This record gives sequence, structure tokens and C-alpha cells, in this order.
Amino acid sequence: MEITFEEIDAMMSDCVLCPRMCHVNRLAGKTGFCGQGAQVTAARAALHFWEEPCICGSRGSGAVFFSGCNLRCVFCQNHDIALGKYGRPLSLERLSQIFLELQDKGAVNINLVTAGHFLPQVCLALQMAKSAGLCIPVVYNSSGYETADSLRILTGLVDIYLPDLKYHSPRLSALYSHAPDYFEMASAAIAEMFRQVGKPVLSPDSGLMEKGVIVRHLLLPGCAGDSKRVLRYLHDTYGNDIYVSIMNQYTPLEHLRQVPDLDQSPLLRPVTAEEYARILDFADRIGIENGYMQEGGTAAESFIPAFDGEGLSPPVSSP
Repeated sequence: MEITFEEIDAMMSDCVLCPRMCHVNRLAGKTGFCGQGAQVTAARAALHFWEEPCICGSRGSGAVFFSGCNLRCVFCQNHDIALGKYGRPLSLERLSQIFLELQDKGAVNINLVTAGHFLPQVCLALQMAKSAGLCIPVVYNSSGYETADSLRILTGLVDIYLPDLKYHSPRLSALYSHAPDYFEMASAAIAEMFRQVGKPVLSPDSGLMEKGVIVRHLLLPGCAGDSKRVLRYLHDTYGNDIYVSIMNQYTPLEHLRQVPDLDQSPLLRPVTAEEYARILDFADRIGIENGYMQEGGTAAESFIPAFDGEGLSPPVSSP
């Protein structure tokens, strides 16, 4: 499905792109839950080396971090851009050029990080870039809180889906992300992602993923029971036709201490090595074979890049 400027205007004038169904006119400068208007804003576009090995390889993934988010995860590592505090406006022509520039820098793919609230604009920018020579895979890197209807416009444009499946429990998703319907929406979104790209395809030469779905699950401290339900759902539904990335990088950032009702929460501490080992053992016991784990002390702010506008301005031509 090809997107036109007219279709973008129609979608932005009554925005129902995500499960929030805000119905705001973003063309008129109104903002919904994501906090963003109709113009694309981003905080960084650069080679990124902190993804799964089959996504970043040795050369890095060409990650574009978009501003805004339709979740409000109290523990968000990227909370400054999720709240729209950082970001520069980009024309769609400039966004398409950024994709091509990342390819020229050696990126193994284009990695669209939290782009759901700019879906039609990103689709058009991808169409423009592909017609101008973009030929590396496109990764859609998502919180998982999407609608299947909106995702359908990405058919044929995205090669790899990299969604989260954060929670199974509506209580936890309401408490920590203000989205009691998270599992209902995310599980349907992942089903649509799998429908589009199917089973994983990895390059026999480089080991890089060329097509497929990797579902990420971040283990939260004190939430092992919910993590087990998430992993069992994924394996019962998809078997080993998807990859599952089980992460221990949860970082209790300082701003959590100012969040109401979290003064006694387990979120104020990192995940313990014992908690993580038990979840990995559970994943092995239920038969998850296509999986990734994290090693060592990964709960660190080194996973959070500098949202300094790198890569957003056009390169300066040499005299």
C-alpha cells in the first residue's frame, strides 16, 4: 500500500493511529497522548550498537529515534524523548535523506525507533528513500502498543519487526504504563507483524536478520510471574517461528523516586542475577530455542544514547 500526502493529512486530521484513539486534529496543532503534532520530530539518527547481534552486527544499525510515545512507562530509559522534551522537526524529504545517509555510513539496516505515532509520514519517507536507492532491510522497533489496522500500511515496507511484549497482566500494564489493554493490543499487533514478514530469515554469511520478528521482553524486578506468562504465551502461539529476546537491562533511574506510590516498589532496584537466571531456566524448560539473553552487568545508563540531534541536520558540503 502506497501512502500519499493527501492520505497523511486525512489520518492526521482525526488521529486514531494507536490504541489511545485520541481523535485529535494534529494538522491544527492539537496533540494527543503521544504529545506530537503532524510534523515528524526526532532526537537522533546514528549508528547504534546496542541491539541484538543479528540486528546491529559489527557495523551498527541505522537507528532513528523519534520523539514522543503513546505509553507512559514510569521506568522508561528514553523518557526525555518519550515526553517530547527533545526533538527536531524534519520534513519528509529530509527524513528520506537521513535513511540514505545511514545506509551510506554502513548501517546494516534502518531502525525506526518508536515511530508509531508518525506511521503514515514514515511510510511515505521510506517510499521516497527506496525509490532513491535504499536497499538495506527496514526494522520497525516498537513498544508493541499498536493497532493491527495501522500496522497494515507498513506491509511491504518493513522487513523486520522488533516489538516489545512488556506485560501479560492488565494490572501491571495499568500501574506501570497507564495502558490496561496493553496485552490485548500488543498481542494482536505482533500477530499482524508475523503475518506480514513470517518466519525468520538470517543471512548464512553474516548472521544478520533479513526478515522476521524478534519480540523483546524486559524482566522487571518482582514481576517474574508475569514474565513467565508472557514467555509461555509467545512460545505457545509462535513456537520457534519468532525470536525472543529476554532482557535484564532494567535500570532504576533517579526520577522514579519522585513518582507517586512507588516508594516501596521493587522498581527501585535492579533485577537480581537469581531472578534473571530463573527466567532463563523457565524459557529453556518450555522449549524456547530461538532466543537472546543478556550477560553481565547490563543494567546501566550506557544503553541510553545521547539525544543530541546527531545525524538530523544535512551534512555540510565540502568547499
